Amino acid sequence: MYLASATLLSGFVCVFAAWAGDPGVKTEFIGGTLPGVAPRSAARLDLTSSEVLRFSSGKTALVVPYRRIDTLEYGQHVSRRYAEAILLSPILLLSKSRKHFVTLGYEDSGGQRQALVFRVGKSDIRGVLAGLETRSGRKVVYQDDEARKAGQ
Repeated sequence: MYLASATLLSGFVCVFAAWAGDPGVKTEFIGGTLPGVAPRSAARLDLTSSEVLRFSSGKTALVVPYRRIDTLEYGQHVSRRYAEAILLSPILLLSKSRKHFVTLGYEDSGGQRQALVFRVGKSDIRGVLAGLETRSGRKVVYQDDEARKAGQ
């Protein structure tokens, strides 16, 4: 009885750990000055540390101290859903598709200026912007009024 309970409990813990996944937010690395990471690749942005931002994509991992971040910018790409309207329903022309982008500028350990551009999901953008502002002490620069409304 005890062995069966322990086996069941350990199986549950393993499943829960796999479900919980890595810390941070799923993003898409769009581009920047980071060598070895292909544009438009899946990435993870981890803001859980109070000292450093962690970025990972595939086998590449980057740690950026928040104090070295000097630029935070947020923008959107807004477009109509033409393909969906043609394929599914013309009513979709009334809705817009929004993509959320964060640009992060920092100085690396060698004193060189670097930049990273991420696409962040709709449900995560406010948390990412608030976390970056709080941890880095920098204000987010909004590209336009639409971005300002969505980011706040």
